[in-house]
Amino acid sequence: MSVPDYMQCAEDHQTLLVVVQPVGVVSEENFFRIYKRICSVSQISVRDSQRVLYIRYRHHYPPENNEWGDFQTHRKVVGLVTITDCCSAKEWPQTFEKFHVQKELYGATLYDSRLFVFGLQGEIAEQPRTDVAFYPSYEDCQTVEKRVEDFIESLFIVLESKRLDRATDKSGDKIPLLCVPFEKKDFVGLDTDSRHYKKRCQGRMRKHVGDLCLQAGMLQDSLVHYHMSVELLRSVNDFLWLGAALEGLCSASVIYHYPGGTGGKTGARRFPGSSLAAEAANRHRPGAQEVLIDPGALTTNGINPDTSAEIGRAKNCLSPEDIIDKYKEAISYYGKYKNAGVIELEACVKAVRVLAVQRRSMEASEFLQNAVYINLRQLSEEEKIQRYSVLSELYELIGFRRKSAFFKRVAAMQCVAPSIPEPGWRACYKLLLETLPGYSLSLDPNDFNKGTHRGWAAVQMRLLHELVYASRRMGNPALSVRHLSFLLQTMLDFLSDQGVAALSPEHGRGQPGDSCGVRNRDLPPR
Repeated sequence: MSVPDYMQCAEDHQTLLVVVQPVGVVSEENFFRIYKRICSVSQISVRDSQRVLYIRYRHHYPPENNEWGDFQTHRKVVGLVTITDCCSAKEWPQTFEKFHVQKELYGATLYDSRLFVFGLQGEIAEQPRTDVAFYPSYEDCQTVEKRVEDFIESLFIVLESKRLDRATDKSGDKIPLLCVPFEKKDFVGLDTDSRHYKKRCQGRMRKHVGDLCLQAGMLQDSLVHYHMSVELLRSVNDFLWLGAALEGLCSASVIYHYPGGTGGKTGARRFPGSSLAAEAANRHRPGAQEVLIDPGALTTNGINPDTSAEIGRAKNCLSPEDIIDKYKEAISYYGKYKNAGVIELEACVKAVRVLAVQRRSMEASEFLQNAVYINLRQLSEEEKIQRYSVLSELYELIGFRRKSAFFKRVAAMQCVAPSIPEPGWRACYKLLLETLPGYSLSLDPNDFNKGTHRGWAAVQMRLLHELVYASRRMGNPALSVRHLSFLLQTMLDFLSDQGVAALSPEHGRGQPGDSCGVRNRDLPPR
């Protein structure tokens, strides 16, 4: 897996991943108009049940990431919704063929798929179909949300059948060994009858069932499966999957303790009819225990009702403090595998979001420091900009404003790196402006009073120099002059005679390496 998702949070482990993509030529405006309506159906209550199903939508998802779906099921694309324009019956066969080609990208993991067709009317559109919905236009499509709800219910039916199939005790049957892509060649020729191998298979499958239970809205069952998986995998030193089982345990515990979520989404996650929401106010008790439930308490339909009182007391859940300890352990295991860099990075981001909710900023900064130095494949310039921007946002989240400003400035410098054919000076300038508060710098001269200077003048001057240069390079000399005059007005006391001379019009043009030097993108020593 090569593309990290920096927006991941612990609650994503309970979601089903649905990809929404255009087929053929669809205008961006029309696509995102329907995409937003589809995304509005992000959770539904399962009929005749107290369970809730959560959906995560993406309009772009790398197919190679899908190969890690057995490792963590929330990475698996289980649903595909495609949007297309089709104005005549002649175009329909070709449009439908494109839909099938699109399905083949994720075909191995898809539970179900839908095609939304806009513009086609007549005999074809009047034929009742479950996988295709026809609408006269983008304005006349009132049933989109209802169609999506029906689609999600069909996903749940498949999910539940898979969960029941995997959770059923098949004594005597050989349990398949689940693998991540880079492991497959390592298990060729192994003794499949050895006790060690069978325990590995059982541990991985138990962890997989825990994932399915979490997605199916069975939080307590998932906790039990994760605990059992941890014990099995620890006994055979299966470190990569042990890390995944611990991370699953952390995610389930986070969902229990923080129903409002850790990803900054608005609105608390609710569990209708369950005791979990009612007890949300009491979840942060330090004495929450990690009590294991007897596997015999599990049935194919969930936890045996006879043991519900015991589970109500024990919760089988990590305490808020233990969640972070287990995240650290999981990340240490991921760090043993160079091919698991993306998994390690995303786990760090999830832990930071949890610590931000817990208001434990110093510990969060340790996870971020680790994330900075995780080696991934050769990143493109755009991916580097995204990585530094997200690091900046996370440091801002935990209250490290100056560190946030540092990484935002690194992202700004990356926008105009020498390797970029067309440097993005406008984006660079915008990011530089956003760093000003972190360096205690304001562009309002009234905020500067003699004798009460705040912040490091040398750093502030450097930043103002970069604003001058970036504004000039993006073709706005008037703005450049304004920044230059502001620099002289507010920083004159800190400028040497040589510095003042360098700012004169005849010396003010500078060189890219002088005022916006890429060498300043170097990260601080670890």
